[in-house]
Amino acid sequence: MLQAVKVRLYPNLTQKEALSKSFGCARWYWNFALSACIQHYKETGKTLKLSAYKGMLPQLKKEYPWLKTDCYSAVLQCVAINLNKAYQNFFKGRAKLPKFKLKHRKQSIQYPQNVEIAGNYLKVPKVGEINSKFHRKLPEGKLKTVTISLTTSGKYYASLLFEVEGEAATPSTDGKVAGIDLGIKDFAIVNDGEKTEKYANPRHIAKHEKNLKRKQQKLSRKVKGSKSREKARKLVARVHERVRNSRQDFLHKLSRKLVDENQVIVVENLNVKGMVKNHCLAKAISDVGWGTFINFLDYKLVKEGKVLIEIDRWFPSSKTCSECNYKMDKMPLDVREWTCPKCGTTHDRDENASKTIRAEGIRQIQALGISASAGGGDVRLVINNVDEKQFPVNPEAAHLS
Repeated sequence: MLQAVKVRLYPNLTQKEALSKSFGCARWYWNFALSACIQHYKETGKTLKLSAYKGMLPQLKKEYPWLKTDCYSAVLQCVAINLNKAYQNFFKGRAKLPKFKLKHRKQSIQYPQNVEIAGNYLKVPKVGEINSKFHRKLPEGKLKTVTISLTTSGKYYASLLFEVEGEAATPSTDGKVAGIDLGIKDFAIVNDGEKTEKYANPRHIAKHEKNLKRKQQKLSRKVKGSKSREKARKLVARVHERVRNSRQDFLHKLSRKLVDENQVIVVENLNVKGMVKNHCLAKAISDVGWGTFINFLDYKLVKEGKVLIEIDRWFPSSKTCSECNYKMDKMPLDVREWTCPKCGTTHDRDENASKTIRAEGIRQIQALGISASAGGGDVRLVINNVDEKQFPVNPEAAHLS
């Protein structure tokens, strides 16, 4: 089983220069190999194999001696492997086409071997012993790879990947089931069969918007290429970093709370990329971080032998009555409360959605032949008024691993 730990690095001036050279060599080779791949595709209509641009390295080191003197050889090998993976992900539809790397963006290099931990130092080839802040106990296992990165705000980090003994816990659905409806006004509406809880949207960007605007205006007035512009750019980057850190802190704490309290969590498979194309809501949707939140839930649940279920994004969670399963024809976004014409129950739109999402999750578990506990309260396992042809049971939608 693999486990990663991220630590802060505090290199001295000499080490910063050495890391800068390594970043530059890795970036140059990535751009060179990517350019070769693009050119080869234009000429032949086929992709360049990994062995081809790996085989270019010995000749490149003769033509450009700094590739050999300034950078550890295994780092360049990792660049080739990562570019090959990027192309594989692109052709399988999991990612966009690989892009050229820029000097003033985030930099990173990967060491697959010969990195050692010595007390409060990280011993890196061709760099030396870097002062490190180990804020937690490291896992007991073999150190596989170390990825050193430089953020746009000028901070250095190392991601340590360990191979530890033991296997992931066996997944089980016996326990409490919670349905989560994600929104913008309220970040998450959670129903566990007994009660419904709402978690407000912290609106991270709004809290820093005035400060960010002021620093961006100062940056725009600086002369390009000047030292004062570089200082102003780092100030803007630090504000963005503060927003990102506060967002991740909120998402980690909420996901940990929900995972500790429930055995199965049911969410909608949201098309976030499609939703941000709406220019009216793009900023708010990007700020809440739904995709990151679901990823945090997923790995925390898997680690503890719990289950995440994603139901189909077209499931009518807001339009279906959680009491009698009557489905409304239309439900505009401005309708926040509605009354069911069949049973007369008045619903809060988001609370009702969390209940129907939970019920649909339990229905999918039962369709897979796995027993699920209702976890308190009566749950309607069959949605009578939903067209089964339109919303079929899809076993692959449930993450039971």
